[in-house]
Amino acid sequence: MVDEMNNEVQDMKPFSVGDIVSGKVTKVEDKQAFVDVGFKVDGIVPISELSSLHVEKVSDVLSVGDELELKILKSEDDELVLSKRAVQAEKAWDNLDKAYQNGEIIEAEVADVVKGGLVVDLGVRGFIPASLVERHFVEDFSDYKGRTLRLKVVEIEKENNKLILSQRAVLDEEAEAKKKEILMNLKPGEIVEGTVQRLTDFGAFVDVGGVDGLVHISQLAHHRVESASDVVKEGDTVKVKVLSVDEESERVSLSIKDTLPGPWETIAGKIEPGQIIEGTVKRLVSFGAFVEVAPGVEGLVHISQIANRHIGTPGEVLSEGEKVEAKVLDVNIAEKRISLSIRELLENEENDYGSYEANESSEDEHTGFSLGDMIGDQLKKYKS
Repeated sequence: MVDEMNNEVQDMKPFSVGDIVSGKVTKVEDKQAFVDVGFKVDGIVPISELSSLHVEKVSDVLSVGDELELKILKSEDDELVLSKRAVQAEKAWDNLDKAYQNGEIIEAEVADVVKGGLVVDLGVRGFIPASLVERHFVEDFSDYKGRTLRLKVVEIEKENNKLILSQRAVLDEEAEAKKKEILMNLKPGEIVEGTVQRLTDFGAFVDVGGVDGLVHISQLAHHRVESASDVVKEGDTVKVKVLSVDEESERVSLSIKDTLPGPWETIAGKIEPGQIIEGTVKRLVSFGAFVEVAPGVEGLVHISQIANRHIGTPGEVLSEGEKVEAKVLDVNIAEKRISLSIRELLENEENDYGSYEANESSEDEHTGFSLGDMIGDQLKKYKS
């Protein structure tokens, strides 16, 4: 028996600070745990050496029988102080540095929500600033605790125990990859669905699956548009036609107008020869006047059809912006032409007035009285 004890003592290795030892948890208290590291030696693991994060009770982290790898922090006066946190940190820093160098994505569960961001345990304490959590602004992070996030290391300083992580970097990379894929697959001429993101003075930006394309103000509608807000608003779901795609500059030109029925299609069957319609004089040219009779539809009043007298220029009678009535002479939807006449309305008015005068004259003849007769009768009364 004495020989066995002597052999055991001979086999004992001196414990040195910095050594890594293995042991089994023999006892758990509120603020420390005891670990058997062999040779009938128990070491102490203080609560502060359990994790890189704050621990309320040792029992939250350890149980009797757990086997651990530990680093010796102190070995003197029959006292052996061990650290679980130090072993984890050594391994963690190496792995995290490799992840940083290679741009790898790592996963971690949010351990705590603190002022300014989130905290995770990766063997060392990692911090995710609020601005690096999502691509959008987050008002309240309270429900993030317990979530598993995909992260990238954006800053690492082992000597200062500094580890900054970002989920936004992962999301940005994925969005960029998706954007390139969409740009590659978008083909001019195809019609896709999108969501209006924002309005500007020169048009509207529409998100088509992760890429913002511009619908220029001239492509919003068939009629003239003064402001994009007159046609669409943010959040609207719209159909757009792809006009062009520049993968290098990541620019996409879109059209809402080209997905809508043309103005000439909408008037088919609604404007017919013989109708009297109202319109606005849009342009005066040497040979006549163009009158808008429906949004995006203009008819021509030839100079010979403007007045019931000879005129040198349309401007002698008409002015741009003036409201006029005209008679439809001819409609050709296929060739997008409408012929109008103002003169015919004027002539009709004259004819109506002539008929009225003729009627008045015939009534005078029928009664046998004339103006002279009436005046004469009155004079006779005065003479008598």
